[in-house]
Amino acid sequence: MNPYLQKLRPYPFERLRQLKQGVKAPAGYRHLALSLGEPRDPAPNFIKDALTVALDGIAVYPTTQGSLELREAIAQWLSRRFSLPAETIDPNRHVIPVAGTREALFALAQCTISPTGEPLVFMPNPFYQIYEGAALLAGATPYYLNCTEVNGFLPDLAAVSRQDWERCQLFYLCSPGNPTGSVAGFPFLQQLIELSDRYDFVIAADECYSEIYLDEMHPPVGLLEAAARLGRFDFRRCLVFHSLSKRSNVPGLRTGFVAGDPALIEHFLRYRTYHGCAMPLHTQAASAAAWQDEVHVRDNRERYRHKFQAMEARLETVLPFDKPAGGFYLWPKTPCDDIQFALQLFEHKNVTVLPGTYLSRTAHGNDPGYRRVRIALVPSLDDCVEAAERLAEFVTTQYG
Repeated sequence: MNPYLQKLRPYPFERLRQLKQGVKAPAGYRHLALSLGEPRDPAPNFIKDALTVALDGIAVYPTTQGSLELREAIAQWLSRRFSLPAETIDPNRHVIPVAGTREALFALAQCTISPTGEPLVFMPNPFYQIYEGAALLAGATPYYLNCTEVNGFLPDLAAVSRQDWERCQLFYLCSPGNPTGSVAGFPFLQQLIELSDRYDFVIAADECYSEIYLDEMHPPVGLLEAAARLGRFDFRRCLVFHSLSKRSNVPGLRTGFVAGDPALIEHFLRYRTYHGCAMPLHTQAASAAAWQDEVHVRDNRERYRHKFQAMEARLETVLPFDKPAGGFYLWPKTPCDDIQFALQLFEHKNVTVLPGTYLSRTAHGNDPGYRRVRIALVPSLDDCVEAAERLAEFVTTQYG
C-alpha cells in the first residue's frame, strides 16, 4: 500500500458521524442538517432539459479536453465575470473542464509536486480537507496558514519565513473562504502573485464560492482578474478552479473547470489523459447551458441573502458572527469547546453543525477552528429560520 495513506486523517463528516453515534436526538424535533455544504435548492429546469436532450452522448467516449462548445462557454463566462480583455482566454489553451473541482484540486498536487527538496504545500487554516490530503499523497508536507479575526480570516503572508517560501511548490487559496467567508482582495492577490514570481510556486485558487456574495455591486475579485490588472496575460503560475455545484445548485452533476497558465494546463491535460476522468457529453451540454445563464445565479444569491438576514436577526445577541463577504457559511464563536457545543446542540435540539476543529489543525501555537462551528445555510429559508430559533433557544438555555 501507498505509505502516505497512513497520514490521512478521518474526513470531517466521518468524525461527525462517530461523534453522534449512540446519541439520541430529542423527540418532537425533526432533524435539521446544517453541516454539509450541499446546496438543496432545486436545480434549474433549463439545465435538466439540456442534460436530457443530450443523453445520446452516452454512446460516445468523451475527450479529456472536453467539447469546444463547453470550453467556449467557459472562456466567455470568465471574460464577462472577471472583466478580462477580449480574446484573453483561449478555449483551446487556457481551459479544461473537470468532473467537479474536488477531484481537480486533488489531482493538481499529484501533477505538480516534485518529491525532491522537502516540498511544502501552503493552505489556509481552517481549510477544505482535499488540500491536505492532496499534499500528503503527493509526498509533500502541508504548511498551515492560520486565518483568524486578527488578519481578516486571510492567510498572513508576511508571517512566512524566506526558508519556508523557498520550499513552497503549491499554494492553495480559497476565496471566498470555506468556512470563513473571507474574500481575498486585489492587494492580497497582487502580493501573492509577486511571491509566486520570487519563489516559483503554483497558485491554485479555489473560487467555487465566487458567485455567492452579499453585495451585488461588489463581486469577489478572481486570481486571473488580478493577474490581468497587473498586465500578466500569460497568467503564469496561476490556476483557478470553478464549479457549478454552488453557483447553479447542481452538486450531483459533478462539473467544473480549471483555467489559467497555458503551460500548466498543457501538463495537467496530459496527466488527466492518463487519469481517466473525462466529463460525459450530456454533462458537458448541461454545463455549457449553465455557464451561459446568469438569471438563475442572481436569484440564487438573493435566496442566500434572505437566509443570512434571517439568521442574523435571530442570533446576533446570543451567537454573534462576522457577516461573510462570500460563500454560504456562518463561522461563529461558541461559548464552549466546539465539539462539545455541536454534540449538545444535536442532543438537545436535533440540529447538526460541524465543529470548527474538524476543519483545522493546530499550527504556530494556535488552532483557529477551536471554539467555532461551521453552519451551512443550504436548507430552505424556513428551515434556516427554524434552525436559528433552536440555536438561540439552546444557547440561551445552556449558556445564557
